[in-house]
Amino acid sequence: MIAILGIGTAVPEYRLNQADTAQRLSEALRDNTDSARWAKRLFKQCGVENRYTCEPNLLESAEDCRYFSQQSLQAVPTTAERMAIYKRESVPLALRAARNALHDGQADASEISHLITVSCTGQFLPGMDTQLVQQLGLAPDVKRIPLNFLGCAAGLRAVCLAKELAAHQHDAKVLIVSVELCTLHIQPSSKREDLFGASFFGDGASACIVGHASEEGYGGQFLLGDDRSIVLQGGAEEMVWEVGNFGFDLYLSTTIPKLIGQFVPEQITTLCGDEPIDLWAIHPGGRGIIEKLADVYGLSDEQTRPSRTILRDYGNMSSATILFVLKEMKRELEGAKKEMRSGIALAFGPGLTCEMIQIKYVPGVQSELRQMDEAYV
Repeated sequence: MIAILGIGTAVPEYRLNQADTAQRLSEALRDNTDSARWAKRLFKQCGVENRYTCEPNLLESAEDCRYFSQQSLQAVPTTAERMAIYKRESVPLALRAARNALHDGQADASEISHLITVSCTGQFLPGMDTQLVQQLGLAPDVKRIPLNFLGCAAGLRAVCLAKELAAHQHDAKVLIVSVELCTLHIQPSSKREDLFGASFFGDGASACIVGHASEEGYGGQFLLGDDRSIVLQGGAEEMVWEVGNFGFDLYLSTTIPKLIGQFVPEQITTLCGDEPIDLWAIHPGGRGIIEKLADVYGLSDEQTRPSRTILRDYGNMSSATILFVLKEMKRELEGAKKEMRSGIALAFGPGLTCEMIQIKYVPGVQSELRQMDEAYV
């Protein structure tokens, strides 16, 4: 069986308190009272209390914050400036997440056969993959696979790809590293669609190791089952992410939760059939997505808690978020000493695309206890 052997996460040092950020943004919008009221309501209702940023200027007052500037575009960071920050900040954050994953999975850098790097919030060459090879001490001939500009669903697409790679090579250990600096693309705008995007995105990095499950006994791992990738009909214009002069321009339609509720259940049935789904690792692309799936499937607060917790404490970190959710879910399951449980992980991206994979949590089992069970049988 193929499993997620270890998970690591990391966030920047600067914390954006949601209430404080909403207040400063509304001050920047004081000449547009309708937008200021809309922003305050949006920031309060989106399910986020805190998130993190690599950009300390976002903690400055409304007058000094270049990303909130409403006076002149000359003060607003250009795309080139934002990409320079991305290049400087992304690699250290990615390294922290990767090292945490190696430690959690009790793996050595020399064991890594494949490296998948994921990001949609910045680019540079030579890329993050080459930096990680050198600074983590990976083999120079490690197979590098960058997944760039695929949006929020890319983290789970990387997990599905890693499962396929590991299935065809018995000694494969695939390191996935995702880093997203979403707050670099906050726009100095009073438009509702721009304020919506600014209300819940945060910065973060996550990593995991995918390989064959240990023969000595599983250690609180997620086994990976069948997966499915689909482009949903009618969603091409509902989630758009384009390069602009002042960062990347994001458009998210308010109809996305409705489309997910309309089209995704059929895809879940195709993947899982009649198998029971107890665990729900939902990418928290927004509060509405979690609530829609909870409503369609009658999910309990316990089932959606990992996704809601990550949204509340970190916001939506695009492709990096799903591993935060799985790590939180694993923490809860280990704390409750739960037995084996099955479920699904799913994420959504521009297209409108949907990535999903069956997961099975297997609690830690000591070799001695396993031997006793085998002897009893």
